[in-house]
Amino acid sequence: MNVAIIWMIIGMGIVTYVPRLLPLITLQTDNWPKWSKRMLGRVPYAVLGALIFPGVLTANENIWFALFGGMIAVMLAFFSLPLIFVVGGAIGALALITYLF
Repeated sequence: MNVAIIWMIIGMGIVTYVPRLLPLITLQTDNWPKWSKRMLGRVPYAVLGALIFPGVLTANENIWFALFGGMIAVMLAFFSLPLIFVVGGAIGALALITYLF
């Protein structure tokens, strides 16, 4: 492997890691209001929804298949399950539907 490529990979890793590390070091979240902590706790679901929603509607030729998977994900998220279970549950439900039909 070329040394320039290795240095490029290391540089890209640093560039993506520093913006994630700085807020953890600089922000003191101990004295934040409860409402702001609760709101920020829901950010991963909101971001994931905004990123995935357009792809959900075009995942299959049948729009009902995609909407069913989206409904399963919304129901699992409603029960405050961890994000990995929401995604895995929707994928599992669609895999089961594909297998049965």
